[in-house]
Amino acid sequence: MGVAGTTGPVMDRDEVDRALARLGAEYEAIESSLLALQDHAGRRLLEGAELTGVTKDRWAAAEQAIALLWSYFDAYTAALRGARELRARRRWPSREDLAELTDVLRGESVTVAGGAVAAAAQSSATPSAPPVTGITGPAKLSERFTLAALVSRMNDLYAHSLDMIVTADGVWSALPARIDLLAAELQRTRSLAHSVGVRPGEHPSGDDLESITHELAMLRAQVVTDPLAFWHPGLGSSAPGGGRPDTERYDRAARALEDVRREIEAVLTVRQDAEQRLVRLRDVLSRADRTLTEARSARGEVLAKIAASEVPAVGGPPTALQERLALAADYRRHAQWHRLSPLLESLEREAEDELLRARESLTAVTAPLAVRAELRGRLDAYRAKVARHGMAEDPLLIERYDAARRMLWSAPCDLRVAEQAVLRYQQAAAELLVPRQSGPTDRTDHRGRTP
Repeated sequence: MGVAGTTGPVMDRDEVDRALARLGAEYEAIESSLLALQDHAGRRLLEGAELTGVTKDRWAAAEQAIALLWSYFDAYTAALRGARELRARRRWPSREDLAELTDVLRGESVTVAGGAVAAAAQSSATPSAPPVTGITGPAKLSERFTLAALVSRMNDLYAHSLDMIVTADGVWSALPARIDLLAAELQRTRSLAHSVGVRPGEHPSGDDLESITHELAMLRAQVVTDPLAFWHPGLGSSAPGGGRPDTERYDRAARALEDVRREIEAVLTVRQDAEQRLVRLRDVLSRADRTLTEARSARGEVLAKIAASEVPAVGGPPTALQERLALAADYRRHAQWHRLSPLLESLEREAEDELLRARESLTAVTAPLAVRAELRGRLDAYRAKVARHGMAEDPLLIERYDAARRMLWSAPCDLRVAEQAVLRYQQAAAELLVPRQSGPTDRTDHRGRTP
């Protein structure tokens, strides 16, 4: 080590050679980075694009920074070349040579114009920061840098410029192509919608398609002119281009188009099977009408054959559903599928409900006949049981059977009285089939006779 100077101890020959080697390696790396930045596809796109918004502002700063990078690099190149030439004078440099090399390598040996320094400071600032006039205050006529400080400044400018270029390129690589694919899908959906009568002003899905079309066109124009407005920076990441494209608006449009596409497919399905569904509807309503007709006929029979019984009234045919069914057929003839689809769905539900109502009405009307049939069956079942035990000729049983039978097989039939007659016959039969344990059974009939 030599005598200390303004830049510290004077470097010896080995230190000078190592410093020159390190600076040479840095030179190669910086030159490669600048050339790669110059040829970056994102940079070429930015140069040829009509930019707006935050992208326009940041690209203007980035262009200035890139120009400054080359100016700084030229200054760095000249300083490094001078240091190498100085070192190459002698194999064994003198103390004066080493002192001069120390001053070049460690001292503030690079002079940069004050305007360039201020512009560089502004270029490396954040987009929201206020304008600056220099590194440490108002702009100076010139500023001196060490080679290390100059490398640090170039690294900062390079990182900010590359970040801006990579970010814009990332958005342009991700969003426009996806928007174009979605627009193509939108066009196909619009064609299908038009074929089934789904048009703006006539169907909500047609209005939705118009809205999606407008949104995609506006989104693409904004993405192309201001890509940085569609970027989410990565949290805690300092790498250039750290983050991801903001696809929220695109995703929302894609979901809306998917909803419309499902609606259109439902309408297309209606077009394909509309005739079959109309046939099924006519069949269901016809069955409901026949069932109601049967219920009205049964009600007249019940009123004639059953006495003292409340028989519910039977409603009329579903004329409103028939009118709507005729409207559905008219929609089909005129290919108004978007109107036919919801009408068919509601008609199918209501037709099934109407058939169920008709069946319930028939069941309610014929309930007294069912009760009479059950009583007849019960009476005959007990008579058969008594006959199997050889008691069919018992006078009391014959008398009570005949009384119950006359009531059940005559019109009008009083079900309450008939049920009591059947119960009396059952009781008498039970007394014969299950003799009491204590004493003889009193079996005198209502006229006082003993069989």
